[in-house]
Amino acid sequence: MRSAQQIADFCLSLPGAREELKWGNNRVFSIAGNKMFAILDFMGGGLAFKVEDDLFLGFVDRPGIRPAPYLARAHWISMAMPAPLGDAELQQLLRRSHQLVVRKLPKIRQIGLLLDQ
Repeated sequence: MRSAQQIADFCLSLPGAREELKWGNNRVFSIAGNKMFAILDFMGGGLAFKVEDDLFLGFVDRPGIRPAPYLARAHWISMAMPAPLGDAELQQLLRRSHQLVVRKLPKIRQIGLLLDQ
């Protein structure tokens, strides 16, 4: 998943995911209407997504990964493209970001959106 389109295609393959342009050229991936889980072309060409609270500091210590501007307090990380992560790890993290957002939805809205972990 080296290209932005490959990342977008993966995000859109997740249950209930949709894409829209916001704030200029930001490609925002969300579920349940407006619950964001990833942003492409973030801050001029990067990728940003949510990580688990207890893993946030560990990720931002890694080369090429930093707290996402404006979203760091919600434990989002950002990176320049191409992503400094392997394909399998990036897919796992994007899937996890999706699931973190799904799990905060009311139980009735989670139906059909949960993945086996």
